[in-house]
Amino acid sequence: MTIRTILVDDEPLAIRGLELRLAAFEDVEIVERCANGREAIRAIKTLKPDLVFLDIQMPGFDGFSVVSGLAEVEPPLFVFVTAHLEHALKAFEAHAVDYLLKPVEEERLAQTIERVRQRLSERRAGEETERLKEILSEVAPEAMPEDLTGNEEHAANRFERVINIKDRGQIFRVEVADIERIDAAGDYMCIYTADQTLILRETMKDLEKRLDPRKFQRIHRSTIVNLDNVKSVKPHTNGECFLVLGSSTQVKVSRSYRDVVARFL
Repeated sequence: MTIRTILVDDEPLAIRGLELRLAAFEDVEIVERCANGREAIRAIKTLKPDLVFLDIQMPGFDGFSVVSGLAEVEPPLFVFVTAHLEHALKAFEAHAVDYLLKPVEEERLAQTIERVRQRLSERRAGEETERLKEILSEVAPEAMPEDLTGNEEHAANRFERVINIKDRGQIFRVEVADIERIDAAGDYMCIYTADQTLILRETMKDLEKRLDPRKFQRIHRSTIVNLDNVKSVKPHTNGECFLVLGSSTQVKVSRSYRDVVARFL
């Protein structure tokens, strides 16, 4: 599995240093090098890489602006590179798979690449599973598992009604029905209810397995909403829209997940 990679930094020496360190990983293929954020957005949209090493502090268009500028496409995995530790939390809030401090250490880089490999493997496995389901539903619907062919009562019993979340030294028992939305922040999940926000250390993929997909659906690569908590749908430009939740929070639906909105129409 080749990891097609773009390096983005306004300092040529920083790009060269990272390039030399990445040479140790045979599965990493550097397909482009960009000196600023605008170049990065063009390259990502054109080349569709698997991974981007993205400097945070660049003149004009910083790393976070690059991520925002890719809201309309299926984004790659991002690893933020920064000289300042205080950017780490914001990097995870921007859904980065990891962050690296300059100068990049070889051992820390190896950990990052291993994390990237795992994420890409999970993503590709998920895509293969979805393709298999589509084929089965067309050519052999009788071979589909019960929870995919209409046995709703059987399917509902598979999913949890209460989730235990250890946060701030306490264990909170959260009724799944009370969850309004879930946002991914690196390897952590931010669980939002009407009156609190809790942090759960778990991957989005694993958490999805615990939730009933008839009620909890992704509306973005890193956002899940409780459909029972949707009060209204607000159309936006370019065919996009916002869901207004029970707390009046508005969350944007990515184009890739517009089919979720169809059930409200």
